[in-house]
Amino acid sequence: MSELSRILVTNDDGIYSKGILALAKALKEIGEVFIVAPDRERSAIAHSLTLHRPLRVERIRKNVYAVDGTPADCVYVGVNAILPGRPQLVVSGINKGGNLGDDVTYSGTVSAAFEGTLLGIPSFAISMVSRSHFKFETAARFGLRVARHILKRGLPKDTLLNINVPNLDEKKIKSYKITQQGRWTQNGSAVVEKVDPRGKKYYWIGEGSLTFDQRGDTDFEAVSNASISITPLHLDLTNYSSIHSLKKWKL
Repeated sequence: MSELSRILVTNDDGIYSKGILALAKALKEIGEVFIVAPDRERSAIAHSLTLHRPLRVERIRKNVYAVDGTPADCVYVGVNAILPGRPQLVVSGINKGGNLGDDVTYSGTVSAAFEGTLLGIPSFAISMVSRSHFKFETAARFGLRVARHILKRGLPKDTLLNINVPNLDEKKIKSYKITQQGRWTQNGSAVVEKVDPRGKKYYWIGEGSLTFDQRGDTDFEAVSNASISITPLHLDLTNYSSIHSLKKWKL
């Protein structure tokens, strides 16, 4: 690991989030940190790229840039246009709220790490499992440990890490666990129907009542037991076990 390692930090909560500032501050211990993040909150925007309008970039201060686009935009433009050279690491977070189970398919935070991995750069996403009173320092210190290890050892090919940290003081966290992605089970409707003052219906998409599966060794289980969850995610989404069965189809 070089002292001059270049690290790109982004998020989906926006450039002024306390989470990204805590993360960037911690990572400065091991490299030159560049923040390239959305100019506003872009949560649950998944892995979208802005292709039908120009992107505007504002330099906030040295090594800090706001982009009027998505988290994936920030990584793509940061790597290919803003940074003075290719980064050795992309880190996304610290997200205000967990990215557990099915959430990874919606998460802008995780998608930024996906984009970094697509570009061939070791990447990870890190989130705090809470809705308020975030203990960002706990996640920032763990993020530093992970970053230091990745810069030294690398990651498996086409693999990113999705890290979820319990919202606890560092001393209260038991350990970390390598986990598999869990699954949410939805109980009841997650859509709320309302009527506006003009008598027209509108809808809010909410979370509804959710429980997680009980397979064991999942991200949910780890966090529920005061451990940090590290889930390896792979770029290849092919369900290889189904290929043989599908080849038998007669369409």
